[in-house]
Amino acid sequence: MHAVDFSPLSGFVCALDADDGAADWADDYAARLLSTLGAQVRRGARPAGRHPAIAWAQSGAMVLTGRADGPPQMCPLPLASCVDGVARALTALLAATGGRWQAALPGVETLGERAALGGLVRQGPISAGGACRLLRAADGWLAVSLPRADDWDLLAAWLESESGFAAGAGDGDAAWQALAGLLRERPLAALIERGRLLGLALAAVADVADIEQRPAAWFEARRIATQARQRRCEPGYRPPLVVDLSSLWAGPLCSHLLQLAGARVIKVESRQRPDGARRGAADFYDLMNHGKASVALDFASSQGIAQLRALLARADIVIEASRPRALRQLGICAEDLIAANPRLSWLAISGHGRDAPQGEWIAYGDDAGVAAGLSGVMLDLTGEPMFCGDAIADPLTGWHAALAALAAYLGGGGQLVALALTDVARHCAQFRLPGERAALHARWRDWQAEIAAAGIDAACLPLPRRAPAAARPLGADTAAILQELGISC
Repeated sequence: MHAVDFSPLSGFVCALDADDGAADWADDYAARLLSTLGAQVRRGARPAGRHPAIAWAQSGAMVLTGRADGPPQMCPLPLASCVDGVARALTALLAATGGRWQAALPGVETLGERAALGGLVRQGPISAGGACRLLRAADGWLAVSLPRADDWDLLAAWLESESGFAAGAGDGDAAWQALAGLLRERPLAALIERGRLLGLALAAVADVADIEQRPAAWFEARRIATQARQRRCEPGYRPPLVVDLSSLWAGPLCSHLLQLAGARVIKVESRQRPDGARRGAADFYDLMNHGKASVALDFASSQGIAQLRALLARADIVIEASRPRALRQLGICAEDLIAANPRLSWLAISGHGRDAPQGEWIAYGDDAGVAAGLSGVMLDLTGEPMFCGDAIADPLTGWHAALAALAAYLGGGGQLVALALTDVARHCAQFRLPGERAALHARWRDWQAEIAAAGIDAACLPLPRRAPAAARPLGADTAAILQELGISC
């Protein structure tokens, strides 16, 4: 898949405020995103926005970066300002069509709210959620994510060692220490190649130069429907119907943001394997999923698959976050559904990309951030391995996915748009990246001074948002939704 022929906002005029001289990071990033989508951007004048160092501290990501027994760490990449920028782009796009937010739009605090609601803290080379660690291999550092018991069962085959790794779920530290001991003498490339073939989420801690040398587009797109489409660039915004097949964080955040823009969201889950986030912090799950109808289908039956196909055919936007083969094994083909319904916009979120071989590689928010180069930057600056924030590629991707989905919908549909966690995180890291390593070190020192001068307390997470209601129980709305949409029960 390639990012070609995707200018859904051609003909749209989006108004952005800009500063009055000194460049504003968030507005510049918003303008870049809207321009890549084909919009004409008009910029006015206003006071400069907040400094990216302050945005990082206020997001909560800073207090989640660094050793548990050390200070919160500044990341000299404008990751939080990129969230500010996406929020401004979404607001400008919605205003251009006469739409409005149905509730207050969140901002950079979304980077830290899962940790705030789940009681997570920084742990240096251990992710805030605990399921990913940075371990030393023979020639560098490796991020290993093992969030499921099934992942531990794969370790013996990965390392060709019978070391009882299945005990990882019950005796975490001992199992992780055993794993660390086996990795120290093995080369990164071989570990990653074999592990990815088995379905493990792995990433090497890249050199700082790797960020600049591997430019990343934040989306890839393919036009599927070639029929004339009704564009929605004039005022008269009609909120879309969104069918959300995703789970965990990035996809649900995307549909949550679309919901704030007025979309009706139907969350569809498999009865056999519902969203794993239901087993996590209830407050966070409720925050991401309240107000969404819950439909649970039997993906192991022909009736359940037929019901799923009928739901997808009625959607304006579909969000899915699985490997491409997962839906194909059910007989669901995104391209065929778009061809049959030219108004459909299909948003696919993956770890490393949709094409082979990357389409078969697993990734989660923490290891994807490592693959994007974020931990490499922090290692170069501090000399210590550490994660940046909490699963940071997830919220970054959720924000960008919402903008891409809304743009594709307003552009008339007929598009398959793909975003990868690693690509989005790398795209944010590359924004205004200094060309020299020494300049990045200087920025790191300057940004720390900026926080100190502003009197910002980076030692605490910001107060998180709270859901106004609980998320719907699994399948609570199945019968009602199927009946309403004329789908056989």
